[in-house]
Amino acid sequence: MLLRATGASAAAVEGGVMERVTIIGSGPAGLTAAIYAARANLEPLVLAGGLYGGQLMLTTEVENFPGFPDGILGPELMERFRAQAESFGARIINEDAVGVDFTRRPLVVRTAEKSYESQTVIVATGASARWLDIPGEERLRGRGVSTCATCDGAFFREKEIVVVGGGDSAMEEAIFLTRFGSRVTVIHRRDALRASKIMAERAMNHPKIEFIWNTAVEEVLGSEIMTGLRLRNLVDGRESEFRADALFIAVGHTPNTSIFAGQLDLDSHGYILSPNGTHTNIDGVFVAGDVNDIRYKQAITAAGAGCRAAMDVEKYLEAHHLDAAAVL
Repeated sequence: MLLRATGASAAAVEGGVMERVTIIGSGPAGLTAAIYAARANLEPLVLAGGLYGGQLMLTTEVENFPGFPDGILGPELMERFRAQAESFGARIINEDAVGVDFTRRPLVVRTAEKSYESQTVIVATGASARWLDIPGEERLRGRGVSTCATCDGAFFREKEIVVVGGGDSAMEEAIFLTRFGSRVTVIHRRDALRASKIMAERAMNHPKIEFIWNTAVEEVLGSEIMTGLRLRNLVDGRESEFRADALFIAVGHTPNTSIFAGQLDLDSHGYILSPNGTHTNIDGVFVAGDVNDIRYKQAITAAGAGCRAAMDVEKYLEAHHLDAAAVL
């Protein structure tokens, strides 16, 4: 096997070069992994996807990422992540991974255009918040509609806030938002919460939280910013308008793991399992960020996971004497 000198550009399988590390995903986890891998002279290939940047690309201002006391726009923060990774030599391609083959060595990652062979892979494909898919929702994202109370709650001090959902996550969001809103109204499709007893009791006993039962949100109202909601009672079918300044949707997340099904071990919700740090059940495949994190789902925790994954990859390559990139 011939070794290629560090610094030469890697190519797809068709070009005869095998990557040392391929990173799938370009949110905080993927780009932090790219920064650390690039600084270790591993020349990472990042398959960023057609729309890179992860969920922060849907967030207006980020106030809780360390180092930005005045806050920073989500897309701007991700542009800085990307620029920093590229400055150290990461190669970022705006292609989506559409398939993988982890049953053989080297590992294979496929896009619509090419197939890439790699000694290691870091999966950082994230998780997508579930939306309601109702009129006005997409248009008013970042203008009153959000899926992250920790990210956006502080923008609605002394405002009327609505939370949709009935599980633990929805109750956690509602309780957290009472720090900011004048009132928090939980809207749920059923007549009882799905949340654990302790979380349900905390929410129902909170003086700033009210509930609307057996009700679906049919439309988000407003032109430039959200001004209210159109609701439908699921028992009698009657519709009404509800005045509110913010809608936080807490109906769960879907991990972006469909292309890994049958190859990587997943939990019952579809999240990638990693019982040993960032290592998955496949030798040489590592995981980082929300695709593996069912609990925290913050940019800073995803970035930390990306750091750990890149460091684990570096140790793996050293242990297997794969430090230098190889020409097939």
